[in-house]
Amino acid sequence: MTRLGHERYCEEILVQTGLFREALRGADLKATVPTCPEWTIGELTRHLGGALRWMGTTVRTRAQSMVPDEDVPDFKGPGDGEPAALDAWLGEGAELAAAALREAGPDVRVWTWMAEQKTGFWARRAVHETAIHRADAAIAVGTEYRLAPDVAVDTLEEWLEIGTAPQALELRPELRRLLGPGRTLCLHATDTGGPAGTRWIIDMTGDRIAWRHGGAGDQAAVTAGGPLTDVLLVFYRRLSPDTPTVTVRGDRDLFDEWLGLVSW
Repeated sequence: MTRLGHERYCEEILVQTGLFREALRGADLKATVPTCPEWTIGELTRHLGGALRWMGTTVRTRAQSMVPDEDVPDFKGPGDGEPAALDAWLGEGAELAAAALREAGPDVRVWTWMAEQKTGFWARRAVHETAIHRADAAIAVGTEYRLAPDVAVDTLEEWLEIGTAPQALELRPELRRLLGPGRTLCLHATDTGGPAGTRWIIDMTGDRIAWRHGGAGDQAAVTAGGPLTDVLLVFYRRLSPDTPTVTVRGDRDLFDEWLGLVSW
């Protein structure tokens, strides 16, 4: 599977933000978000809106170092007492981010927190930041969450690329506890990729964490399988591994350890 392409990412920022806004119209902004219990719905909205404005500012200014929050125009957004203004502010932040990314294209050099120091990194990151927080919003208000299969695959693979990058162990040395003989994990989307589904193998048997696309014959110490979106949400800890649509077979302790240490 390949990345979605720069123009698609720019468009998908607007699509995902629009669906986020639609889910939260009329919601109690002071209600707690179950999947992010430290936040209310209003705080979740301001987090996403601020992140989009921050990414847009990074791209627009061609930043070569991390942009401080205070240098991002209108970073904080309206309070809970102004729901219409908060909704409009979020939409404007998405428009600004998408416009900055479209103007720049994918290959302009800018600061990122990964080895890939290009604007294309932020286009992809903005989509998946929004898609996952849209799941938080949907769960908070009890509405159905759907994600296009190609976006869901790319959301999962972006995480795998970030979570298994060489610098991950440098930044978080506690991840070394996952390494050891026979420690492999398979994510199995049963509803994509034909009759055998789609598999991703996370290999922790070497001196660093690695991943690859799996085949029907691949064996792993533990496999989490089910519909693609549900597997994605379990992997991001937005759904419980015990959700009825997902089956975890094999070394459940390893799967729980992985989720506790790695997932966002």
